[in-house]
Amino acid sequence: MVDKETLTHYNKASVNNSIPTYMNDPCQSVISALETHPSRLNKEAILEHQAEQGNQELFEGFRYALSPFITFGVKKVPSHGGPDGQGLPWNAFKQLLELLRTRQLTGDAAREAIELALSASTQSQWNGWYRRILIKDLRCGVSEKTVNKIKKDAVPVFECMLAHDGANHEKKIAGKKLLEPKLDGVRVITIVDPLNRTVTQYSRNGKVLENFTHITDSILANIDLIERPMVLDGEIVSSSFQALMKQVHRKDNVQANDARLMLFDILPLSEFEAGRSVLGQRRRTNLLKGMRKIFDKIGNIDIIPQEEIDLDSYVGELQFKQFNKDAIEQGFEGIMIKDPDAKYECKRSTSWLKQKPFIEVSLQVIEVEEGTGRNVGRLGALVLEGVDDDKTIRVNCGSGFSDADRDTFWTGRDSLLGQVVEVRADAITQNQDGSYSLRFPRFLRFRGFTTGEKL
Repeated sequence: MVDKETLTHYNKASVNNSIPTYMNDPCQSVISALETHPSRLNKEAILEHQAEQGNQELFEGFRYALSPFITFGVKKVPSHGGPDGQGLPWNAFKQLLELLRTRQLTGDAAREAIELALSASTQSQWNGWYRRILIKDLRCGVSEKTVNKIKKDAVPVFECMLAHDGANHEKKIAGKKLLEPKLDGVRVITIVDPLNRTVTQYSRNGKVLENFTHITDSILANIDLIERPMVLDGEIVSSSFQALMKQVHRKDNVQANDARLMLFDILPLSEFEAGRSVLGQRRRTNLLKGMRKIFDKIGNIDIIPQEEIDLDSYVGELQFKQFNKDAIEQGFEGIMIKDPDAKYECKRSTSWLKQKPFIEVSLQVIEVEEGTGRNVGRLGALVLEGVDDDKTIRVNCGSGFSDADRDTFWTGRDSLLGQVVEVRADAITQNQDGSYSLRFPRFLRFRGFTTGEKL
């Protein structure tokens, strides 16, 4: 604990003996210079000069202030209004930071230690440097990216795994895959540290989220059930997405008690910080399921259902179509398609693909229309009709054709009439006159286009 005796010892020590010579250029002066110079190049030049001088305090302070992995558990930090203290050496303040970070100081004890540190500091030292670290806002236009450009890996970067759009990687939607519904919620990464007894939630960009305390408090109350620091990756969902978004960053009058944390991944904190997991997706999912009893006790936490299929098999294709159909009927935003053996990587990866849910219907060609513009003289659209799910559907399908398809199909257009086409669409829609159509129909293939093939 930072007590009066410790602070007095530092304050009475000789400045020349206790503070390195680079402190002739105090960090608060560096921060002031960074504030004054808006140019990125000027800021980088200032930081380069400090790095050359070996200003260890400055870059350590950047790590404490800019790393999203470091929190101090304090919401209000007073400003220094005078009179000046004798000056608080960095090592003493860093000791305070560590006690706050590890929650060895909380509540009244934390507040008293902060006030003691304030009284020992000068106004410029506290207001221009130490306080800004505690509130994690340096207010000088410098990000972790800028700092790391000058001094590599000075500040840990918060990154999580992100998905690619499946529409751009259709060839990868093959073989064994894990399917999940894509929920209409807010991505939340929850770091649970039983060693320091902390639970912190982050957005996908590393911004600390503080408005779901009914979840974090419940985890904290049961933190002894969790053996080691870990990361829970998932979505916060509510009865209304629009209402949920209004609550995410509110500073007061927060109304988010109906929000639930829906989990789809888990990994040790050390692996998350390293940027890559040891276990593959299937094994991480099994680990998550193995903690279901703990989540049930915590409350407000559930696991997103998952289904494994083989898209290279006929049964797998049918399961895939049914999964998409169910996603539409249940109102999900989309589906997630994941590689069962893929490691969790803190970057955007094709091991995770997101895709809008779709339906596939078989309809008959009743007309062939010529295109316009660049498609004059070749196929523009197929007019299709048929019955699906007891609904008579009529739709113009002009998407999903290659240029070669348009040329070939137009040349043989007379032979297309009566052929059966498989069409993929977002959903069946009802027109104002009561008839049915398809939302965003895309041509997949002909059934029976090959001569003599049975329809």
